[in-house]
Amino acid sequence: MNKTIRRAAVFSLLLVLALLVRATWVQAYEGKALADNKHNQRNVIAKYGQPLGDIVVAGSAVTGSKKAAGGDLTYRRTYTDGAMYAAVTGYSSQAFGATQLEGIYSDVLDGTDSRLKNPVDALTRKRQEPGSVLTTIDPAVQKAGYRALGDTKGAAVAIDPKSGEILGMVSTPSYDPSTISGRTDGDAWTELLADTDQPLLNRALRQPLPPGSTFKLVVAAAALEDGLYGSVDEDTDSPDPYRLPGTTRDLENENPSAPCEDATIRTALQFSCNNVFGKMAADLGEDKVRETAEKFGFNDAEQDVPVRATASLYPSGLDKAQTALTGIGQFDVTATPLQMSMVSAALANDGVLAAPHMVSKIVDADGDALQSYGDGDGRRIVSSSTAEQLRSAMVTVVEEGTGTNARIDGAEVGGKTGTAQHGENNSKTPYAWFTSYAKDPGTGKQVAVAVVVEDSGAERSEVSGNGLAAPIAQKMMKAALR
Repeated sequence: MNKTIRRAAVFSLLLVLALLVRATWVQAYEGKALADNKHNQRNVIAKYGQPLGDIVVAGSAVTGSKKAAGGDLTYRRTYTDGAMYAAVTGYSSQAFGATQLEGIYSDVLDGTDSRLKNPVDALTRKRQEPGSVLTTIDPAVQKAGYRALGDTKGAAVAIDPKSGEILGMVSTPSYDPSTISGRTDGDAWTELLADTDQPLLNRALRQPLPPGSTFKLVVAAAALEDGLYGSVDEDTDSPDPYRLPGTTRDLENENPSAPCEDATIRTALQFSCNNVFGKMAADLGEDKVRETAEKFGFNDAEQDVPVRATASLYPSGLDKAQTALTGIGQFDVTATPLQMSMVSAALANDGVLAAPHMVSKIVDADGDALQSYGDGDGRRIVSSSTAEQLRSAMVTVVEEGTGTNARIDGAEVGGKTGTAQHGENNSKTPYAWFTSYAKDPGTGKQVAVAVVVEDSGAERSEVSGNGLAAPIAQKMMKAALR
C-alpha cells in the first residue's frame, strides 16, 4: 500500500471514529435535551396524539379534547365556557404553547409526568393515560364575577380567608382559548396580540396598579400595630388640609365637607380621608409602612398560586412627602387584585393570612391523588385586636360610608373603596377599586374579594369604587355565601 492510500485510509478511519464519538455523545449526553427541545415536532405530535387530561372545576371538566381536522396532530384542546375560565386555565395550543395551569401541569395533562408511569412504562417509554388538575374554583363565584365585570376592563379575585382557596379569578376582556388551540389559528392569535385591551393578560395576577384608598387599610394596620394610635376610635392628629412635608402642596379630600380634621381611623376610612392617612404614613415613616405592607405580601417576587403573580410594590428611598402619598395608595405603590384580596382575607381571618392557592389536587386517570394541596400555611400578619378593629371599621364603611353598594342582607360585610389616579396629573380615567370581606353568621361561610375596574366606559365623574367595583364584589360575595 503506497503512502497516499495509507494516509487516506487513516483519515477516513478518523472521520468514522469522529462520527461514532459524536453519535455516542448525542445519544448519551444530549438525548434528553434534544428530546425536550421546544422545536422538536415529535413532542408536539406525541402530546396531541391522545386526548389530554382535564382541568376540573367543582367536579366538572372545563377543558376537553376533540379530533383534529387532518394533519399529523390527532387531537386539539377544547374549552367549556373558555372565556369565563381563561384566567384560571390559560391555553394549550398546538402552535403557541401553553400558559397558566395548562402550562404548569402540562406533564400531568399529557401523560408524561413520571408519577404516572410504572417501572415497565419507564423502560418502554410508553405514554401513560394523562392525569387531571382539580381546582378550588367555585363556579357560582366565577360566573358571578365574570358576568358582573361584563364589558369592562378589569379583574376580580375571591378567596376563602380560612383556607386560602381561590374561589374565583376573573379578568376582562377575556378570550376563548379554543380559538387558538390548533395549528392554523394564526389569524386569531395575531388579532389577540394586536388588541390594545390585552385580552391575553391575566389582570387578576399580572396587572399591578395604584390601589388608591384601599391601601389605607394597610396604613391603618401599621399605625395600630406600631401603637401610633391605640384604637380605631381614637382621635388622630390630622389637620385638614394636610400640607405635604417640605412642599407647598396640600393633600385635600375628595369630599370637602367630610369630617376629616383629626378624624378617628374609623371615620377616616368611612369618609376616605386623605389628610388622615397621608399624615399617618409620614408619621410612621416609609420603613414601618413597608414592613407592614410586606407582611401582607407586597414586594414578594415569588407569589405562586401556583401561577406566578407579578409582585405588588411598596417603594423605597422616599422623602416624607412621597411617603405621605403612599399612605393614600399613590406615588409608586402598586397592587394586583390578588394582593388586595389577601389584605381583606387576612383581616377577615383574625389577622392570619392563609397562602392563596387555586389547585386542590393532582390525580391520575383513576382519580388517585398524585399530589394534594392542603389549606394554605397561615402566618400572622397583624394581631387579633388590630384585625377585629379594622373589620369593625370596614363594616362602618359599608353600612354608613363609601361602600354601601356591597351590602348583603343577613351577612356581615366590610370593605374599603378606592379611586386611584391614572396618568400624568390624573389626566386619564381613574381606576375604581373595592376590597372587602363577607361572613354569614348562620353558616360560618366567609369570603374576601378584591375588584379593580380599569375602564368601564363611564364618564370620569361617574368613576368610583362604590359605583363600579363594589357591586361586582357584592355579587361574588353573595355567590360564595349562598
